[in-house]
Formats: sequence, structure tokens, C-alpha cells
Amino acid sequence: MALTQWSKAMEWLAVAADDPQAYERDCRRGGPGIHLLAAGRLWDVLIVPACLGLRAADILDGLPRVSSGPVLLDGRRREVGFFLPSDPGATWVGDGTRYLTQGGWIAAPAPHCRWGDLRWLVPPDGSGALTTPHTMELALHRATQELARCHGIPTHTSLSPHRRPDDTSTTIDSTGRRGR
Repeated sequence: MALTQWSKAMEWLAVAADDPQAYERDCRRGGPGIHLLAAGRLWDVLIVPACLGLRAADILDGLPRVSSGPVLLDGRRREVGFFLPSDPGATWVGDGTRYLTQGGWIAAPAPHCRWGDLRWLVPPDGSGALTTPHTMELALHRATQELARCHGIPTHTSLSPHRRPDDTSTTIDSTGRRGR
């Protein structure tokens, strides 16, 4: 990560910190700079189990003409967090899935941190790029299908985490179609 890009990423993350100056100071010291950052200001975070999230991150990386947003790995909790545009009214459902928006906080390291239990798989670049909900849903669906196939689970029983636009219950079946 080039120095200017790293500085922009640090400033971008600092906006969400409770104490932006302390966050920047810790990052500049070269340490992990782990601080609590508020979700819902610049972005929300979709958290999924690591087995699904790691595969979805690979799928996102391989999609042509699609740039994904930051992706954070929490090795201790075995979870992966995807940074999405802020949408306090959104609901994501799925086993082991959590969605952090306004009022939620996430521990995040300095943007250069690519080692340790809490690290960036895709670090922020300072541009504000985020993964779109539609692209995230597609990647999670594909990852769920692949994992189901690899582990011998019938695809009709494997439902991927998905976004629920309102209070009605929806699912995504093995063909990618929404149902109720």
C-alpha cells in the first residue's frame, strides 16, 4: 500500500473513531492501531462465519469490473466483516450473520495491518469504495453453493445469507431466485 493511499485510508477510518486523533496517532506509530469504529456513519458491516466469508471474499476478488470494499478478518471469532454502504433500515439474515449499522461498533486495526488475529483481507484504500449489497448477496450465494457442493450438502437445503428489504421473510434458493 503506497504511503499516500495508506494515509487516506487511515484518515477515512479515523472519521468513524470515537477519538480520530488518537486513532491516527496510534496508526502512525506503526502498531496495529486497534480501535473501536462506529458503524452507520460511513459504512455498515456485514459479519458472516469465516468459512463462508473467506470464500465470498475470494469470489468478490475474482469478479470482473467489480471493486469490493474493505474486508476484515477476525481470526479469534472466526468471522469475516464486509464493509457496505450505510443503510440503517437494511436487514440481513442467515446463520451466524450479524449486521452492524447505526449504534454498532467494530474493532478495526490500522489500514496497514495484514497480520495477527484481527487483520484486513482487503484493506481500505481511502477512496470510500464499499461493496454493494447486490454484489455481496451474489458472492455469498455463490460461496454457499460451492461450500454445499464440497461438503455434500444438497443445494436445495443451503440458504445463503441475504438482504431482506422489508419485514417479510425471503430466501434465496439454489437457483438464485428469491422466495417467500
